[in-house]
Amino acid sequence: MLLRMAPCQKTSRLTAVTAAVALAIAPMSPALAEPEKGPPIIRDAEAEQLLREYTRPILRTAGLEKQNIQVVILNEKGFNAFVADGRRIFINYGALMQSDTPNQIIGVLAHETGHLAGGHLSKLREQLAQAQTQMIIAMLLGAGAIVAGARSGSSNSGLANAGAAAIAGPQEMIRRTLISYVRQQEENADRAGVKFLTATGQSAKGMYETFRRFTNESLFAARDADPYLHSHPMPAERVAALEELARSSPYWDKKDDPALQLRHDMVRAKVSAFMERQDTVYRRYPPSNDSLPARYARAIATYLHGDLRSALAQIDGLIQVQPNNPYFYEVRGQALLEGGKPAEAIAPLRKALQLSNNAPLIEMLLGQALVATDNKAYTGEAIAILRSAVARETEAPLGYTQLAMAYGRKGDFAQADLASAQAAFLRGDNKTARELASRAKTRFAIGTPGWVKADDIVSAKPLPGQKSN
Repeated sequence: MLLRMAPCQKTSRLTAVTAAVALAIAPMSPALAEPEKGPPIIRDAEAEQLLREYTRPILRTAGLEKQNIQVVILNEKGFNAFVADGRRIFINYGALMQSDTPNQIIGVLAHETGHLAGGHLSKLREQLAQAQTQMIIAMLLGAGAIVAGARSGSSNSGLANAGAAAIAGPQEMIRRTLISYVRQQEENADRAGVKFLTATGQSAKGMYETFRRFTNESLFAARDADPYLHSHPMPAERVAALEELARSSPYWDKKDDPALQLRHDMVRAKVSAFMERQDTVYRRYPPSNDSLPARYARAIATYLHGDLRSALAQIDGLIQVQPNNPYFYEVRGQALLEGGKPAEAIAPLRKALQLSNNAPLIEMLLGQALVATDNKAYTGEAIAILRSAVARETEAPLGYTQLAMAYGRKGDFAQADLASAQAAFLRGDNKTARELASRAKTRFAIGTPGWVKADDIVSAKPLPGQKSN
């Protein structure tokens, strides 16, 4: 189930290690410290499971396995990846699309893990705080000189000019210092990434290939340059040092496992089908291409563009090849659900849930199908499934929205209001969340678990990056 979710709550641009080099092209400004509304995220059980498997051994080697670090896919087609809050690695779907092999994207993830393991976020915040302090002092001194020059008349205009220079000079010096500091962090993350890959018996060739490509691209115009070029400065010396380090690994020539390569290609095909235009999908995966990834992409594109019967036939063909692939059943269920046949979607979604070891995103889809049938006999099961899903996926509004509908059908309006409030809060609609939670409080007995949860929402502060309303 590939979903475009609400905007993620990124931290400010100045606290993101890989975005700090924006200082190189933009003047220091308090506006940069204001939280930004991040791009929407993409949720998909298949893609997320693959990325978890890519990162798990690296995080274990880095000593971060118990910190519950998540990989979050952003709805952005450019190649970019970054860490921003110490517990999440953000990666654009474009990075997946542009990584031909698992090893290439694993190399990027290893590099970002290097930032986390090195504590670069907290160290950068310290540098930025120092820079802000230095900038304030420089501005005050410069402003004082300007005022003094203005008061003493035109004969002392040189003093005013000196004041302006006193502001501009330190700003440029501080900016250059920060850029140098960030570049050093990038080089440290390179070394750490190679270390983690070697320790897990993986090649660093993919990491080197990716960064070399960006070095070559940085020779050209900046107008349409990929954000990775700005956030990960790629001087030739750095890439040369990375190559030397990567080639020293005994695993330099190690290839990706063919089964892993196939799964990687399947995820890329799925992302292409959901995120790209139909004509683009068919150029990437023409009918003459009979590979499993190509068939997967075309089957999804077919159902998305209204030909449900043909899509189901194509999906059934995929299931014949891999009868234990949970994501084929998931796509079949999703196609039926979105094609207006929720009752028929239930069986394949049950199968997908079983084969995926109860993936919570698939639980949500099954719960949605159960609710969409309008059959009250399914209400109890829908509530149980959706409660299980939101207990493990606490930041997915879809699960709470469907849970609210199920409770409403049951006539439990207190729980329905509470679930609706939770969904609104996660979407960033704090005003609606408070209104619904306030109403839910009147329906629950004071002090009960439901009343306490509703009260928490009423008094809650907005999530990081959200504005109060």
